[in-house]
Amino acid sequence: MRVTLVSEGTYPFAMGGVSVWMDQLIRGMPDYRWDVVTLTVDGAERSVWDRPGNLDRVTAVPLWRQQARRPAPVPLAYEEFLRLILTPAVMGEGSRGFLTALRELSQCADLLGALTGERALTLLMDRWYGHRMDGINLADAITAAHLLGHMLRPLTEPPVRTDLTHVAMNGLSMLVAMAAKWRYGTPIVLSEHGVYLRERYLQYLTEPASHAVRVLLLSFFRRLAGASYAIADRIAPHSSYNKRWQLKGGADDERIRVMYNGVDPADFPVATSEPDRPTLVFMGRIDPLKDIHTLIRAFAVIRDKLPDARLRIFGGVPEGNESYHASCVALTAELDLDASVVFEGRVAMPLEAYHAGHVVALTSISEGFPYTVVEAMACGRPVVCTNVGGVSEAVAGAGYVVAPRDHRAVAEAALKLLTDGPLRRRLGTLARLRVMERFTLRQSLADYRGVYEEVVA
Repeated sequence: MRVTLVSEGTYPFAMGGVSVWMDQLIRGMPDYRWDVVTLTVDGAERSVWDRPGNLDRVTAVPLWRQQARRPAPVPLAYEEFLRLILTPAVMGEGSRGFLTALRELSQCADLLGALTGERALTLLMDRWYGHRMDGINLADAITAAHLLGHMLRPLTEPPVRTDLTHVAMNGLSMLVAMAAKWRYGTPIVLSEHGVYLRERYLQYLTEPASHAVRVLLLSFFRRLAGASYAIADRIAPHSSYNKRWQLKGGADDERIRVMYNGVDPADFPVATSEPDRPTLVFMGRIDPLKDIHTLIRAFAVIRDKLPDARLRIFGGVPEGNESYHASCVALTAELDLDASVVFEGRVAMPLEAYHAGHVVALTSISEGFPYTVVEAMACGRPVVCTNVGGVSEAVAGAGYVVAPRDHRAVAEAALKLLTDGPLRRRLGTLARLRVMERFTLRQSLADYRGVYEEVVA
């Protein structure tokens, strides 16, 4: 079987949970041949993963690379496209019509040129005033059209021809799968690690964009999410939490199968010792979605109770997150934690991070089914996590799950574990057993192989 894996901004150009999952699939099914399509920024990205022997081709689709705009006629479907994204509707309604509009737009040779021309801008503003009471100005129309033209680029790229397209996340990546299905009839499996639409709403809370631009883009993402659920042959969320979002988005329950991430227990042996000082560990990228600020504020409370406690933050800083990293360092200084908090940077082996602490913490505001939690549990480390995505499904009774953005709840849970050795060891043992019973890589790969063969057959 030949499979195309599609993602946005991940493998093989970035580290992270989605990239780990993609590498696991490719290496874990050596009898399959694989192609990878990754949506990137400008095409200048370089691979950070060693290429498996059964990975035949990597195609980068640079969404934001500058390109010359050529005058092009406005596609007839653009008017219906605008009507749908400007018309409020229950999630999932109108998905077939939106798919039809996208399919017709995919026939345009230069969408960016077509959508940013004078006629298209006039059409956008006319449709806005025909469906909404608030206003939009020409500058907002130009900005929104420019962004949409770049975002829709995957529709017009030549699709890869394989037996199956497996998309790692909803959103723009699904445009690649749609193009292949329309051209070749290729079936689609859609996974979701986090909830793509929810993360777009979180993103645009702080995005420097006008009200009109936010309305247009978020309405586009909302319609795209529903259309993606409608066209996918199988939907494979990584948690029941994600499944509930998908059902609200109009997905068909009969096509949904929850598929948990798995790890190889041999790669994450149980830690046999603990550090001399009470140590809390974070393992992951430095990113606003990980809410490192809440972790740092929680540690300030912990250190008041345990003056010799340490916080070790393992993880790299993705390009574009430098200012967030600087804000984390500044908050550490502001709370007078410089002597107790260490930003360790990227670590070659995550195992080293989990073994370096007594307790592993994850304070995210959005997650799918995070590898860091399952990996830490495999090492016999109890965890303190926020209740987002599938975290509570992973942890169950093998750690503490608290509300997101509540630094005092994080601190209270961590203090219980740091100060109670028998409790810490009991939960660590339960954590390892839970991984062995439910979240091994062997189980995960067998599940995916079964879904692939079922969908292709």
